[in-house]
Amino acid sequence: MKFLLLIGFLVLISTWWVDGGVGVITDPMVELTLVQSAVPKGAVCLDGTPPGYHIQRGYSSGANNWLVDLEGGGWCNNRRSCLFRSTTALGSSKYMDKIYFSAILSNKSEENPDFYNWNRVRVRYCDGASFAGEGYDNESGLYFRGQRIGSAIMEELMGIGMSSAQQALLSGCSAGGLASVLHCDNFRALFPSQTIVKCLADAGLFLDYVDVSGLHGLRSFYDGVVTLQGVAQNLPERCTSRMNATLCFFPENIVNGIETPGFLLNAAYDTWQIQYSLAPASVILDGPWKFCRLNYSKCDSSQIEFLQGFRKNMTTVAESFYQSKATNGLFINSCFTHGQSVLPDTWYGNNSPSIENKGIAQSVGNWYFNRTEVKLIDCPYPCDTTCHNLVT
Repeated sequence: MKFLLLIGFLVLISTWWVDGGVGVITDPMVELTLVQSAVPKGAVCLDGTPPGYHIQRGYSSGANNWLVDLEGGGWCNNRRSCLFRSTTALGSSKYMDKIYFSAILSNKSEENPDFYNWNRVRVRYCDGASFAGEGYDNESGLYFRGQRIGSAIMEELMGIGMSSAQQALLSGCSAGGLASVLHCDNFRALFPSQTIVKCLADAGLFLDYVDVSGLHGLRSFYDGVVTLQGVAQNLPERCTSRMNATLCFFPENIVNGIETPGFLLNAAYDTWQIQYSLAPASVILDGPWKFCRLNYSKCDSSQIEFLQGFRKNMTTVAESFYQSKATNGLFINSCFTHGQSVLPDTWYGNNSPSIENKGIAQSVGNWYFNRTEVKLIDCPYPCDTTCHNLVT
């Protein structure tokens, strides 16, 4: 399961730079900036190399506004998987290169109408614990310094202009979406009270849900991440004071306590969670879930009923989050996909997914700029005809 978790995320990440898997994104590539000043602070990737980020400067009305997006890409929960990760761009800046900015990071008004002229930053992910680890493993020589990496990069961004931000948005997709939840209030604390600060978590609502074998497989995996990488000390005390630290790595147990306004964007039938948490290959091997887990059209009625139960759990968590603070927002659509702010055709395409005729970029913008309350929860599958579903 460990390698499948990483490989699954690598596959997803590789599709982020392609327009719906059909055409090539034409946005210019953005150079990598390495934060050399982070190294003396111990804020380093798994292999000890400096962390990095990419930035496109804002201009005109967006010159003093900042969007900071935390890269996703799974986690590692033992020495073996973390050592493997350290030989990739998800564990070492040696393998990082310039990237395309598209979708929520696009510099084109027709693709990203609300944030195109902001200062837009992609923070690279090279620790394997959603920027939350703190430790060093003598046996493997691996650095678990995600928390320090986040702090060092934010310090650098503040020094190059973010300290003067009038508006700021912390976003992230997948493991980056979880990181946005974990670090939202810390991000808010960087700015003076007059700065408008909010957080967006895309595909980050990972649930502690019983899998098809009756086990809590993702809980077991997260326990390895939290234990190996020393994550517990960086989790919210309001949660760890009342439950096991591993449970506090699940967004459902911490989102309601976040003080900063937040937005949850998630597919109710999250394909990563279906394939790697609910019906992982290591559990099903061969049997009725072999094909259903990869293609919803291959599911029988009992399997769809199981997935409807998962959706119900997700919408209950989302509803509770929305009710916890009047300034929170939701977009939970009944699609089979994972990550919708990072793909141009799902973020703001001509036929992008919608709920009540409102697309994702429009909904996020309406929430951020207080144009209207945004609480959009889709009807159950198969009612939504606007989905861009992923099948294997």
